Amino acid sequence: MESSSEIYLIVGLGNPGKKYEKTRHNAGFLSVGALAEKWGWSYKKSLKLKGWLAKGVIEDKHVVLLLPATYMNLSGESVGCVVDYFAVKTSHLLVVVDDVYTPFGELRMRQKGSCGGHKGLQNIEMVLGTQDYTRLRIGIGDRTEGSLEDYVLTSFSLSQAKELPQILQESVEVIELWIKEGMNPAMNRANRSRKKI
Repeated sequence: MESSSEIYLIVGLGNPGKKYEKTRHNAGFLSVGALAEKWGWSYKKSLKLKGWLAKGVIEDKHVVLLLPATYMNLSGESVGCVVDYFAVKTSHLLVVVDDVYTPFGELRMRQKGSCGGHKGLQNIEMVLGTQDYTRLRIGIGDRTEGSLEDYVLTSFSLSQAKELPQILQESVEVIELWIKEGMNPAMNRANRSRKKI
């Protein structure tokens, strides 16, 4: 076990595999992947920790990025392993996740709260035994027809795909702010609505 109370764990939720790579349900994967790319960190798969991990330092703070390899509905299995292995405090845990009930492209950050019906968050709460961890929701809303499952597991529309790089950049900035300055500045940055052009 590695132990450090100063480790910040950033988890991107999604489903592994090429089939799901660009789907709406993988917004968390895409966001945390964009953070790793910006800082030049590379992922390594850990069978023991059931996911892909990247490590680095942001302003003297040790950061671990996690993309669970367990598929969305069992995300907690990987998160629990990594939290235990690095002795991560829940106050240093941030989960980045898609949210179908938030307008597309908008970000919402909360320090704690319910899973809101999201199976990935639900499993994390079950494994950790708490709702007391920060989550950054990336809005994928605007579903007009079809089942919820079909919507989240299909690719972004062409117009959404054009906006996605900017949205991911904004989410990366919020994550960095959370690491550097804490909850309130990050939450204020995240929770302002994007202006529609």
